[in-house]
Amino acid sequence: MQRSWSLTALIAGIAVSGVALYPVIASDFEEFDFVDPLDLVLPAEEATAVEPSAPASLELETSVAEPVVPVPVSPPEPPKPVGPVVVSTHSGEASWYGPGFYGNRTANGEVFRRGTMTAAHRTLPFGTKVRVTNLWNGRRAVVRINDRGPFIGHRVIDLGHGAAQELGLTSSGVAQVKLEVLR
Repeated sequence: MQRSWSLTALIAGIAVSGVALYPVIASDFEEFDFVDPLDLVLPAEEATAVEPSAPASLELETSVAEPVVPVPVSPPEPPKPVGPVVVSTHSGEASWYGPGFYGNRTANGEVFRRGTMTAAHRTLPFGTKVRVTNLWNGRRAVVRINDRGPFIGHRVIDLGHGAAQELGLTSSGVAQVKLEVLR
């Protein structure tokens, strides 16, 4: 026990004596001019005093916020139609034509082929798009007029093979339809 006490006293004495030397060591370095490392990196600027722009006694202003009145907003414009515009509407009986005419030229000079989404109409200009709706089953198709016909009095349109399949009238041959001429 005696031995551990003397060891502790020795360590404490060394530690305390070292602390007493710090002021002596610090005073020895006062003769030298040391440069702060930050002074080497940062530009030297002289500090200037800033005079206050407001009077010495500052008064805090308090105000009550006024209620926000909502600005009336005009209703948005209705969206413009994205799809085609319907110019006119007709209804009547439609038929389709196909196998005997494949490979022949239509009235506008195109070769008539199987599966086309085309149609024949008596008066509509070539290239006119028409939305045809089968009134018996509700199916629709858009066709392009490229031929003249039909040549049977009460029918309003003759459909190509592809349009007839789309509308579901290939087996019956005829159907009541609504025609919407598109622009």
